[in-house]
Parts: sequence; structure tokens; C-alpha cells
Amino acid sequence: MPKPAHSYLSPKLEARQNPAKGGKGIFALQAIEPGELLIVWDGIIVPYERLIHLPAAVLSHSVQVEEGLYQVLERGPEPADYLNHSCNPNAGMNGQIAVVAMRGIHQGEEICIDYAMVDGSPYDQFECQCGEPECRGAVTGEDWARPELWERYRGYFSPYLQRRIETLELQKALRPRRMARAARASR
Repeated sequence: MPKPAHSYLSPKLEARQNPAKGGKGIFALQAIEPGELLIVWDGIIVPYERLIHLPAAVLSHSVQVEEGLYQVLERGPEPADYLNHSCNPNAGMNGQIAVVAMRGIHQGEEICIDYAMVDGSPYDQFECQCGEPECRGAVTGEDWARPELWERYRGYFSPYLQRRIETLELQKALRPRRMARAARASR
């Protein structure tokens, strides 16, 4: 009898070899509708101070879930843990640990998120090789702060990043008012 999984991987998906992306990836076994639940990750929560001392193999399967908090594997990776990055993703976040389809996904297509949807710190940066026309060339912990991604991924960012974005948008909206007030006060 197979060992029970601790994470959820939709029965419409499978993890398999993907040498082009460094090992494995998750692929659709059949068509998937927008909004379908694809993955729910399992793990333990650790603070950044502990995270930075973990081995690279653990870091590569970790996800930031809140300011200063990270979900890491307690045991070896499971099929749901092989979700790769793309600068043109077909899936996004629904909360901190659930992944849903952003659009219809065809049979055989690799399931990918943009790590900008979850990473807000520099613990897992690398050269991007997604090959998409919109490829940024590098994946960093600051990609979430790119305004061009805010509308594109609205509703698919991890909640802590969506709060950061909303704060920045509010500050940007208030800036002209503050400048006008300062100009009036200096007259």
C-alpha cells in the first residue's frame, strides 16, 4: 500500500521528471478549469532566523507564508512539492498554501506559479530559465514589488504580499495629496 501523502495534489495532476527545470515538475493529466484547486502544501512553520540555516534542498521546497514565517518540509518532498516557477504562470495562490488554476490548463501542460506570488525575501533567488517571452531573467525576493505584476496577479498573491501591495498602492495614491498639502503650506 502506498504511503499516504501529507500534501494534496489533485488527481488530475502528476509529478514527473522535468530535466529542463532541474529535476521534476507537475503536469496536467487532463484539462483543468479556471479556479480548480490543484495543490495544498504541508510542512512546519519556522522563522527566518531558522530558515537561513537549513540545507539548500529544504530551502528549494519552502514557501514564505507570512512576514518572517516560512513553511518547510518536515520530511522529504512529495509530488505536490515539485511546483516550478514561470514568468507566465497558469496557477496562483489561494491563501498561503493552496494553489489554484488561474486559467484553463490543457492536458500535458506543466503547472507553474510565478514565485513573485509567494516570495518576499531573498532566501531562494536564482537565474530564471522559464523561456517565456516575458521572462525577467532572475527570480528574486523583490519581484512581488513590480507594479506590472500587481494587476496581472491580483487575487493570486499570498495574503501577506497582497497586504504589502495594498500598502504601497495606498501610499502612491496619497503621495499627490501630501505634495499638494506641502505646496500650499509653503506659500
